[in-house]
Amino acid sequence: MTRPRFHLAFPVHDLAAARAFYGGVLGCPEGRSSDSWIDFDFYGHQIVAHLAPEEAGHRQTSAVDGEQVPVRHFGVILDLETWGLLAERLKAAGTKFIIEPQVRFQGLPGEQATLFFLDPSGNALEFKAFARDEMVFAK
Repeated sequence: MTRPRFHLAFPVHDLAAARAFYGGVLGCPEGRSSDSWIDFDFYGHQIVAHLAPEEAGHRQTSAVDGEQVPVRHFGVILDLETWGLLAERLKAAGTKFIIEPQVRFQGLPGEQATLFFLDPSGNALEFKAFARDEMVFAK
């Protein structure tokens, strides 16, 4: 079954830094762009970095399984192998993690591999993976 794609627009303080990070570090192909925004192919989804310095960055956190998670964040759910490769790629790029690559909710419904970091504009991203797809919404 084909799943719908999501579209997310988010603020950045510098388009060149966004291009280097999303295109270079994360390897997201670039789509259309202008002098105020850039489209990226984010694992088959469309994200758009908009130049809006006053809006960029995360501000609040919430407790989740013993960690302080940025309330405003986005990301994708990957398979475990791809997640592991991305974690290594981010480590090799010198990424400073908000939450280091780890497994949370161990032994519970929803057990997941997760990691959090900030883009150059302070926007929080989370990448996660589940051993079994049915665990994504498990209670």
